[in-house]
Amino acid sequence: MPTSATRRQFIKQISSVGIVSALPATPLLSAAPADAPPPTAAVQHRAPLAPNAFYPLPLGAIRPAGWLRAQLQLQAGGLGGHLDETWPDVGPNSGWLGGTGESWERGPYFLDGLVPLAHLLDDPRLKAKAQKYLDWTLSSQAPSGNFGPASNDDWWPRMVALKVLTQHHEATADPRVLPLMQRYFSYQLAELPKRPLRDWSKFRWQDNALSVLWLYDRTGDPALLDLVRLLHVQGYDWIAHFADFKYKDRITAEYIKLEEGQGLKDLALSTHGVNNGQAIKTGPVWSILTGSPSDRRAVFQMLSELDKYHGLPNGIFSCDEHLAGLNPSQGSELCTVVESMFSLEQSLAILGDPALGDRLERLAFNALPGTISDDMWSHQYNQQPNQVECSVHRKPWTTDGPESNLFGLEPNFGCCTANFHQGWPKFAASLWMLSPHRDHEDEGLAATAYAPCETNTLIRGTRVHIVEETGYPFHGTIRITVNPASPLSFPLKLRIPAWAAGATIHVNEEAQPAPSPGTFARIQRTWKSGDRVEINLPMQPRLSKWFHNSVAVERGPLVFSFAIGEDWVKLRDRGMTADWQIYPTTPWNYALDTTADITTSAAELSEKPFSATHTPIKLHAKARKLPDWRAEDGVANPLPQSPVTSTEPTETITLIPYAAAKLRITAFPRLKT
Repeated sequence: MPTSATRRQFIKQISSVGIVSALPATPLLSAAPADAPPPTAAVQHRAPLAPNAFYPLPLGAIRPAGWLRAQLQLQAGGLGGHLDETWPDVGPNSGWLGGTGESWERGPYFLDGLVPLAHLLDDPRLKAKAQKYLDWTLSSQAPSGNFGPASNDDWWPRMVALKVLTQHHEATADPRVLPLMQRYFSYQLAELPKRPLRDWSKFRWQDNALSVLWLYDRTGDPALLDLVRLLHVQGYDWIAHFADFKYKDRITAEYIKLEEGQGLKDLALSTHGVNNGQAIKTGPVWSILTGSPSDRRAVFQMLSELDKYHGLPNGIFSCDEHLAGLNPSQGSELCTVVESMFSLEQSLAILGDPALGDRLERLAFNALPGTISDDMWSHQYNQQPNQVECSVHRKPWTTDGPESNLFGLEPNFGCCTANFHQGWPKFAASLWMLSPHRDHEDEGLAATAYAPCETNTLIRGTRVHIVEETGYPFHGTIRITVNPASPLSFPLKLRIPAWAAGATIHVNEEAQPAPSPGTFARIQRTWKSGDRVEINLPMQPRLSKWFHNSVAVERGPLVFSFAIGEDWVKLRDRGMTADWQIYPTTPWNYALDTTADITTSAAELSEKPFSATHTPIKLHAKARKLPDWRAEDGVANPLPQSPVTSTEPTETITLIPYAAAKLRITAFPRLKT
C-alpha cells in the first residue's frame, strides 16, 4: 500500500471518531487586554526559560520588497491566493469552516501560509479570505477546551492550527486567541495522560511545544511548562534517534512493511521525510526549557547525519516519501522543504548560529522555487536534482506513486498542495530578528538572511526603520539604510556566509574591519537616520562534491544546473489549473571538465528571477557528453563513479540557477584530467 493510501486510510479512520469528553479545563492566567495593539517588538522568553540568541519579529514587522515582494505576489495570484476557489479540500465545505469536507490537516496547512502571506502583502482580499477560517476556528471551542472540527479529536491538525493562531495574534492582537489557547492547553494537559500522542502527533510534538512556549511568554502560567514536559515524554525521542542513527540506506516499502499496513508504525514514521524535516528543530526547542548545551547542539548532529547518508546538492535530503540515500535521481517531498525551512528559522533564532542561516538560504533559493512552476499555479510532490523527465513513472520513488514529480494541483498526495504556501512568507518574515541584551551587549538587530525588504520595530522603546536593497542571492551587494526615530546606540549583526571569503562592510562609505566568513559581523555605533551600510559578498563559482564523487557548481547561495530543453504536455485540467508532464528535448548526459575556468554572465534582475527566461545570472563551463549515461523509465541512471572518460568533443554548456531549470542536471560526473 503506498504511503498516500496509508494517510488517506488514516484520515478515514479518524473521521469517524468523536471528541473524547474531558473534565472541565482548569483556566490558565488571564489573557492580554482586549484592546492591546498589535505588537511591533519581539516578545522575549520569561524565566525560567533559557534565552534565545535572537527573537523573531512579530508578523507584519517585516515587509518584502523588490523581487521578494514580486515572488509573494506571484504566490497570491496563483495557488496560494486562490486554492480555496479551485480545490474542494479547503473550499466552502471544509471542516475548518464548519462543513462536512476534509477536516484534518489541509485547512490549517492552507492557513499556515495564507495568514502570513496576507499580512506581508497587506492584502485585503487575502486577509478577508483567511478571516473566514479564523473566525470559525476561534468560535469552535467546545466546553471541554478542544476546538476545531468535531469529526475528529486528533492532536496533529490542531498543532498546525495553533501555529496559525499565533501568527494571527502577532499581526492583529485578536483578543480571542490567547483565551482559546489557554483553555485548549488546559484541556490537553488533562487529556494527554488518558489519550497520549500517537502517529503523526507523536513525531511532531515539537510544533505543539513551540505554541505552548509562545503562550507561556505571554501569560507566565507554570502549568504550560508542565505541558511541554508531558509532550516531550510522550513524543518521539528524535535526539536519541540521531545520536545513534541507524537509517543509512535507501528505505524501501518492504523494509518498513508498508504492504502489511505498518505505514503508521514507528519505523515508517521515523524514516518519513517530513517528520525528519520537522524534527530538525527538536533539540533547540527542547533546550528552551532545559537550557542544556547538548540539547542545543543536537540540531547539528541531526543535520550531519542527514547530510552524510541522504544529502542532495539542492540543500535538502532525499525523501520520496521515506529517506532515499545519496543518489541525486531520488526525490524530496515539497512538504519536507518548507518544514525544514521552518525548523531552520526557529533553530536559527534559538541558537544564533550563522551556519543555520546559510542552510536556510540554500533551501529558500534553490529547493523551494525549484519545485514550483514559474506562475506558481502548479507544483511537484517530489523534486530531483538530476531530473531529466517529469512523467507518470513508478521509478525511482521509495514509497510514492507514479505522479510524484508531475507539476500539478495535487500530484501524488494533497498535503503539499495545502502546505507549500508557508515557505516564502515565513522566510520573508525571518529576514531580521531582535538581538537581545545579553552578556553586556546592548539590544539590537540581526540580519539572519538576505533579501530586499523593509523592517519596522522597536529597540528599547525607540522605533527603528530598516530598508534593505539588494539583488541577493543573484548579486553580492546588500545596502542597508538605518533610520531610528532618534539617534540610538545599538549593535547591528550581519550574517557573513561561510562561502563569503573576502567580504567587506562599509558604514557611510567608511571601511569596517574585515569580517570572517561563517560569523555575524557586529557593528556597534550610535545610529542616526539615513546611516548607510553596504555589504559586499564575493560570489565566485565553486565546486562541491556529491554522490559517486560527482560535482555540483555553486555561486553564493545558489546551486546551478544544466537546463534541459522542456516540452510541457498537459495531462489533465484541474479546475483553475492543470497537471503537466515535461519531456526532454535536448541531450543532458554531460560530464564536467573541472580543470577549465567557469565564467559568469549577468543580466538585469527581473521580477521573475527564478524563471529560465528571466534568470539574471548564467555560468558557462566546459563539458563532454557521456553516451553510456542514460535514462530508464524517465529517470537518469545513477551517476557513474568519477572520474570518467569521454571521447566526445568538448562543448561549452550554460548553467542557470537550479530553480530556473525544471528539467536539469545538477550533480555532474567529473572528467578525468
